[in-house]
Amino acid sequence: MEIVYVYTKKRSDFGRQCNFSDRPAELHVDVAPDKSLIKEFIQRDPCDLAIQESQEMSEHEVNTERVEEVTRGINHVEGGWPKDVNILEAEQPVRYRKKVEKEDNYILSVQNLGETMEHCIRQNNAVDIYHKYFDTVHAEPADESPSAKTINVFRDPNTIKRTATSLSWFPDGKGKIAVAYSNLEFQQCLPETSNYSYIWDFENPNKPDQTLKPISQLVCIEYNPKDSHVLAGGQYNGQLAFWDTRKGSHPIEVTPIEKSHRDPVYSLIWLSSKTGTECFTTSTDGQVMWWDTRKLAEPTETLILDPTKEMKLDRAVGGYSLEYESTMATKFMVGTEQGTIISCNRKGKTPGEKISLVYPGHYGPIYNLQRNPFYPKNFLTVGDWTARIWSEDIKESCIMWTKFHSSYLTDCTWSPTRPAVFFTSKMDGTLDVWDYIFKQNEPTLSVQVCDEALHSIKIQDSGRLMACGSHTGTTTILELSNGLYKMQKNERNLSNTMFERESKREKILESRIREMKIKERQAANAAIAAAKAAEEGGSRAASTTDLDGISKEEKALIAQAEKDFFAAVDQEMKKSRSVLNIEIDQYNEDNPPPPTPPPTEEKGKARAPAAKAPPAQKK
Repeated sequence: MEIVYVYTKKRSDFGRQCNFSDRPAELHVDVAPDKSLIKEFIQRDPCDLAIQESQEMSEHEVNTERVEEVTRGINHVEGGWPKDVNILEAEQPVRYRKKVEKEDNYILSVQNLGETMEHCIRQNNAVDIYHKYFDTVHAEPADESPSAKTINVFRDPNTIKRTATSLSWFPDGKGKIAVAYSNLEFQQCLPETSNYSYIWDFENPNKPDQTLKPISQLVCIEYNPKDSHVLAGGQYNGQLAFWDTRKGSHPIEVTPIEKSHRDPVYSLIWLSSKTGTECFTTSTDGQVMWWDTRKLAEPTETLILDPTKEMKLDRAVGGYSLEYESTMATKFMVGTEQGTIISCNRKGKTPGEKISLVYPGHYGPIYNLQRNPFYPKNFLTVGDWTARIWSEDIKESCIMWTKFHSSYLTDCTWSPTRPAVFFTSKMDGTLDVWDYIFKQNEPTLSVQVCDEALHSIKIQDSGRLMACGSHTGTTTILELSNGLYKMQKNERNLSNTMFERESKREKILESRIREMKIKERQAANAAIAAAKAAEEGGSRAASTTDLDGISKEEKALIAQAEKDFFAAVDQEMKKSRSVLNIEIDQYNEDNPPPPTPPPTEEKGKARAPAAKAPPAQKK
């Protein structure tokens, strides 16, 4: 953008002054009247003339220029000494100080300031300013409604706007955030579109703190948690680039394109290794690659996401999101473009061991996948129109899910400070906050961040600040209210109980479905056997099969499944009855019945018999 400054100044305030002098009048032209022109004039009588008495005004619009702030540093050194005093020699300042202390002006100044200093010293002795008097007094939390307010907005400084595809907070807690900008619309990127991404500082939102200049547009970006000056970014052309912010805007090293991904790098995660130089990436080309920043000539390891476990690239499914938990060093999960979730083990010796499990997932690509920071066996996914919570123990379906929204969901994240709170973003520009302890059918808070689609969200480690990236490159920083990031009383136990209850319910349903499938298969086998027996004209039956076509082993399996199912149901009913009885007893203690007045009979009137209470129904 070209910036033009216009300076206005009166002519009398600059240049050489004009000098005027008086002189007599001079006649330069004298035009005599022409009487022949009188016939061409018509006298107007009467004459009307309109006069506007109001002052003429004009309206102008002024667009103020953006103020760009630049940080400068100053090195303060000792000064103020006379020229003949060398501060590098210890004796000269001491000699000069003793000389000044003997002067009358110095003594008089000290005497005048003595009373003021004595008053301040006595105040400090009376009240210890460093003592914390109210440490034991705790403020009672106010029951404020959930809310979120905008504290900062960062916009893409380029003319052609791009999507904020990925966000990464500065690891050391300072007010900085790295934003990756990319145009993901196929063949819609113009040649003049910028490839730059930026690091923003909260104190100066008008100008990026630092510019990252990759070869291709960045699709994902991530700070190294062990070195806050190092960043890694996955590019649109499939390469991986690394930056050290102390060494400039250009990447230090880039992976060779022939050894890199064939599609854009959609997800990148740093590994918690001893060196802090290892990371792994995934792409829609169906591969997961591990890298070491000390040797980027080729990936240290490659895994093909082939659900058939034959490790053929033509059968691989595209990876879209990654999940890695530092407490499970060898295990990781991949959300695919086809909507499935693949659980992998890096240390598996065979392809079957490396791809250990495939979850059914969503109807569309899984845009994000994240484990619960408090309960790692439960993880959250977002795709199509819902967000789903899964358990590693349940393979067939999720244990909890949100309602189907009218807008497509684009991203999700758990709260790092509350186990039952997570966030989702939607295509209509809305950020939803879900608190499953408080409400499960509707979001606790919905914030209309912008009028365009939200593409990415990222929450700070403290849980107080949330960053939202939009389709046109606008990054909005929201500050959440205290109730949304401060853990509530007994929240961890309640969350654990809720997850275990839902997992147990899904296990019961799974066993019931498995039982029904076994019965259907057995009925089908019995029908086939009966048809074959009818064709042969005999009624041969296997020795291990009863008259109904069900073997003894299968009958024992069905009986055990029914026994487990009804035992679990009886246990849940006993729990609910005990809780109900406790609540009834507590209610009777808090609300005793009023005393019954003595019966009175009126003359001439007979008392009506008391109505019998209906018998209690058994559950």
